[in-house]
Amino acid sequence: MKLYSRLIVSFIILLLAEKSMALTPGKADSLVIQFANKTRIVVHAPDKAGIKALSNYDLNKVIRDMGAKLDSIPDGQEARITIEGANGQRYLRDTVIVITKEKGRISVTIKADKDTVRSTSPVTRENPKVTDSKAEKARKKATSLNSFTSFQLGLNTLLTESEMAAYPSNRYDLKPLGSRYFALGIGQRPTLIKGKKARLSLQYGIEVAWNNYSFENDVTIQKGTTQLQFVDIQEAVKRTKLTICNVQLPIVPRVSFYNESGKKILHIGVGAYVGYRVDSYTKIKFEDGSKKRDHDRYYTNDLRYGIMAQLGIVRTNLFVKYELNPVFQAGKGPDVRGLSFGVIL
Repeated sequence: MKLYSRLIVSFIILLLAEKSMALTPGKADSLVIQFANKTRIVVHAPDKAGIKALSNYDLNKVIRDMGAKLDSIPDGQEARITIEGANGQRYLRDTVIVITKEKGRISVTIKADKDTVRSTSPVTRENPKVTDSKAEKARKKATSLNSFTSFQLGLNTLLTESEMAAYPSNRYDLKPLGSRYFALGIGQRPTLIKGKKARLSLQYGIEVAWNNYSFENDVTIQKGTTQLQFVDIQEAVKRTKLTICNVQLPIVPRVSFYNESGKKILHIGVGAYVGYRVDSYTKIKFEDGSKKRDHDRYYTNDLRYGIMAQLGIVRTNLFVKYELNPVFQAGKGPDVRGLSFGVIL
């Protein structure tokens, strides 16, 4: 009870200015608060506006702060809190705290009436609930690297570099729609330079590609003692082909263009790739439904490398790849290079 009485007296002193204390009762307004235990708080103010202004303050917070001060001073002394200037803002009811985050920094803006106090110092978050989780950090990292998966679907053809008497070009003519190209890939495309309407990125990754060469004539290839042989098939066949499977590492610098709304409208990329043959086989599908498949190297070059280009128009993505080294080893097969083209899904 003693502490409570001291608190009430201190609160009265807090809200009264010396000038208002000197005013006569007739010229001043007062507010009397009567409690059930017969305790009263009397607030004097120069006018009614002064009393109404009390509604702007959090009186509970004022009382708590006064109690803390009373506990720390000897009996008989007064505890005083001055509510004015910057110190008074902490007691205002309409104080608004705005927290914003930008580029790893947290800004705290405190708005009270017409005054604004801003803090832009970095804030260390000690609460584990606020700290980014490992999954969130991994997601942000993946986003910044622009990870992707791709499926390429297209067609293959063979380009003859030089005619060879042992391998006339009509022996390895291909069916245009039957010589299909498939590739599955994963990779990343981090942005190197970012502008308002254009970006330069570097695309790289790994892919598995299947080159299917479907022969126009009823022939298949066999591995001879010193060179490749094209052999006629005596039975009726529906399809005969050579398939070469490679693991490839493409790298493509790419420029993307954006419209005013930030939507990508075009991208162009030119790069190269290097790969290694992991499998090759011939497959014959006969008219009676039976199949024959033989796995062999067939004097193909294990190392694969070439150049490639990409073109994207809105949501349509196209590619073309050209092998710089021959499909077969020199002197052991036709002198041909592979060309693939199609769409990226």
